[in-house]
Amino acid sequence: MQAEIIAIGDEILIGQTVDTNSTFIASQLSALGVKIIQKKVVSDQAIAIVSALDAIDAATNLVFITGGLGPTKDDITKETLNDYFGGTLEYHPQVFEHITSLFKTFGKVPNASNKQQAYLPSVCQPIMNEMGTACGMHFTKGEVHYFSLPGVPYETQHLVADKIVPWINANLKAGTVVHKMLITQGVSESELAETMEEWENALPAYLHLAYLPSPGIVKLRLSSYDGVPADRTVEIAQQFEQLKNILGDVVFGGKGDALPEVVGELLIKQKATLSIAESCTGGCISHLLTSVAGSSAYFLGSAVTYANAVKTELLKVRSESIAKEGVVSKKVAEEMALGAQAKFKSTYAIATTGVAGPSGGTKEKPVGTVWIATAGPDGVRAKKYLFGKNRERNIQKAALMALDLLRKDLQNFKN
Repeated sequence: MQAEIIAIGDEILIGQTVDTNSTFIASQLSALGVKIIQKKVVSDQAIAIVSALDAIDAATNLVFITGGLGPTKDDITKETLNDYFGGTLEYHPQVFEHITSLFKTFGKVPNASNKQQAYLPSVCQPIMNEMGTACGMHFTKGEVHYFSLPGVPYETQHLVADKIVPWINANLKAGTVVHKMLITQGVSESELAETMEEWENALPAYLHLAYLPSPGIVKLRLSSYDGVPADRTVEIAQQFEQLKNILGDVVFGGKGDALPEVVGELLIKQKATLSIAESCTGGCISHLLTSVAGSSAYFLGSAVTYANAVKTELLKVRSESIAKEGVVSKKVAEEMALGAQAKFKSTYAIATTGVAGPSGGTKEKPVGTVWIATAGPDGVRAKKYLFGKNRERNIQKAALMALDLLRKDLQNFKN
């Protein structure tokens, strides 16, 4: 099967909104073995929507359209699709009953604009949206299925995952696309390519490797676009097992894994706890950890000790260490980690101190210099990194590297 995605919205085109819907839809379709050949973003204009629909590839089976289903005048997707597929707008009382019930939970009553959302094209099959007021719509033209979805991300996710994917599984032939991901941390794309060169060169021609870099992380995706999916899945898994042996502990997970979750699982397994002392990362590590549901089982707390005085008062970092070694140093990072470990009475602790930028660097300690320390039952250690000149990327890289150092400590710890 082959699919295309059309995202509608001026807010996406001008950069006010990030199109997360297309990413989610693509991930769901890829898991089904559906090949996505094109994604378009078009404006809230009928001519732009129609032009995108007319340009759909002849071999495409599935078209996903997101956005423009709200109650305001700039939401024209429903009317445009109604005209395009040759229907008339018909009132659906059950849709308005749902809208009324939804508003009641907020102590409100729907107005005339909201009632208009219960009018749907006669040529579509409604897809009830329990999460919002905009009903999804399923159109059919020949062998092509078109799904129109609201722009609100959690509503689109609900409709795709709970309604459309089950429908595809029940009604359409499974695809032949297979993807598998391996995720690495703390090593660059070029370093990986050099280490993997012999393995990569030996890959069969029907397996395709992609490098997907982001700050601190490189994802490796191995894909097959033909053959028997079950056979290809086994073969790709075997190839990645070989690659894990080549890359070693820079690999921390596969598709769907996130470093904070991996660290959390290791802490739970050891029945261990964690605290953090952050300086240059400014709370980023704490945010990553607490974004994981259930992190209260192992994460005790953190201290963002930006000022030197707070480092000495709260974490008991010695003023002599700061004066002699500098605040961005191995000694201070280690004392910060030990201070957090003692303050919070945690099994493990992480500490970061560095020059995030864009100013503040010196010849000896340029912008991007970061010391990261981990403290645990086996003692304390610290490592120096040079990340670069971009402040935001430095913070992201340092936060992920700190978690990765802890991951390795946890994996190597022997009771």
